[in-house]
Amino acid sequence: MSDSNTTYSTNPSTFILQGIPGLEMAQVRIAIPFCAMYATALLGNFILLFIVKMEPSLHEPMYYFLCMLAVTDLVLGTSTVPKMLSIFWFNSREINFNACLTQMFFIQCFSAMESGIFGAMALDRYVAICHPLRHSTILTSPVVAKIGLAVMLRSGILVLPYPFLVRRCPYYRTNLIPHTYCEHMAVVKLACDDIRVSNYYGLFVVFLITGLDVFFIVMSYTQILRAIFRLPTKESRLKTIGTCNSHVCAMLVFHIPALFSIFTHRFGHNVPLHVHVLSANINLLVPPTLNPIIYGVRTKQIRDRLLKLISHKWT
Repeated sequence: MSDSNTTYSTNPSTFILQGIPGLEMAQVRIAIPFCAMYATALLGNFILLFIVKMEPSLHEPMYYFLCMLAVTDLVLGTSTVPKMLSIFWFNSREINFNACLTQMFFIQCFSAMESGIFGAMALDRYVAICHPLRHSTILTSPVVAKIGLAVMLRSGILVLPYPFLVRRCPYYRTNLIPHTYCEHMAVVKLACDDIRVSNYYGLFVVFLITGLDVFFIVMSYTQILRAIFRLPTKESRLKTIGTCNSHVCAMLVFHIPALFSIFTHRFGHNVPLHVHVLSANINLLVPPTLNPIIYGVRTKQIRDRLLKLISHKWT
C-alpha cells in the first residue's frame, strides 16, 4: 500500500478507497442496510422489467421509459455497491487507476441518463394529460426509441471528458480517496495540478443536464397542473393527479439527494466528510431501491399484474 504522503510524478497505478472516513468502526454494520437496499433494487427492477416484457398491455411509452429507468438503476447500483461492500466487509480497498476512471464514467453517465429519463417521463405525462387524443400518434415506439437514444448520447458525450480531465493531471499528492467509490471531485482534489477546469466543467455539466432537466420537468408539470384544474369534476382531477404522484415522488427521491451531494462537495466546506460520503452513497442506493417500489405500488397496471403473477404461483 502506498504511503499517503507520497508524491507521484505520474498517475498512480492504483488508488486506495478509504470507505467512510470517521466511521471506519461502523462500516461493517453500515454495509448491512446497503446490501439489503442493493438486493431489493436488483429484485425490484428485474421484476419490473419482467412484468413489462410479459404484459402486452404495458407496451406503452410510459412503461418503456420505466424499463429504461430500471436498466439505468441496475447499472448504477452494480457499478458501485459490490466494490463498496468489499471495502466494508473484506477491507479490499485497492482499485486500479483505469478501473477507477471507468467506474467514474459509468456513475456520472448513468446518473445523467436517469435525470434525462425523468425528463422524458415528464414529457410523456404532459402529452398524455394535455393532449390525450394525440398521445399514441406523438409518442410512437420509434419516437420513444429516439428519445432514449438522445438521452444516452447526451449523457455519454458530456460525461466523456471527466476521465480524460483526471488522466491529464500529472501529479497526485496521495492515492488515498476519502470515499467508497471513485467520485469525480473526490479524485480530482487529490491532484497537485490546477483543478479549476475539472471543477468548472463539472458544474457546467450539472447545470446543462440536471438544471435543464429540472427546468423542463417543472415547465411540463406547470402545464399539467393547469390542465388538471380545468377538468370539470373533482373526481377526474384527483384521478389525473394520481397518475402523476409516483413520477413526482421518484423525481424528488433522485434529484434532492443528488443536488445536495453535488453542491456539498464543492461548497459545503463545513459539512463533515462522513456526512457527505454517506449522502453520496444514499444518492446512488435509495433511488434504485425505491423506484420499482414507488411505481409498483402507485401504478395500478403494474400492481395488478404483479398480484396476478403472485396469485398464479400460489394456486
